[in-house]
Amino acid sequence: MDGDRPLRLITSSPVDRLARTVEALLVVASQPLSADELAAAANEDPERIETALRLLAERFAEGRSGIVLEHVAGGWAFRASREAAEACGRLFERPVERGLTAASLETLAIVAYLGPVSRPEIARIRGVAADSVVAGLVERGLIAEAGREEGIGGAVRYRTTPLFERVFGLESLSQLPRLDDVGEDAVEIRARLETVAERRGA
Repeated sequence: MDGDRPLRLITSSPVDRLARTVEALLVVASQPLSADELAAAANEDPERIETALRLLAERFAEGRSGIVLEHVAGGWAFRASREAAEACGRLFERPVERGLTAASLETLAIVAYLGPVSRPEIARIRGVAADSVVAGLVERGLIAEAGREEGIGGAVRYRTTPLFERVFGLESLSQLPRLDDVGEDAVEIRARLETVAERRGA
């Protein structure tokens, strides 16, 4: 190519331009978007949005890209490809562990050893209110709802999640250390756990 000749810009088709707009909308969205929602945001006809989505689905397909476009929860969203999922998991799990406070770790120990367990039970064991700590652990995905206590208005019970096991390097909860092996810095919480466990077994 002649070095003195200016490079010519390659003009893309209208559907290519629309596909890039849809791609951007999906990237910045915090949840899946339907074709109608995309059409409203892009100020475009839903049929043209569907065409753009088909184009993006081909570009961001499993095996072709590290990011995959999929239809989920009534809308469209990007996710990591299967081959990249493990690396992405490591990226997001470590900050989850590092950001845990002493109160969060105590609460996790209670849920892991005694779960399913309710917030009132957690509060009684720790001796302080547990609402904000439990809510934070639910938001991080480390614990999840697991039914309710018996009776009218029974409190929600919580259990640990598979993410909890991955973050702490456990294949299952059976690999948790025995209470006898818990370090001296957790003597008080260990004593409380043992007391409640004995009460439950009575």
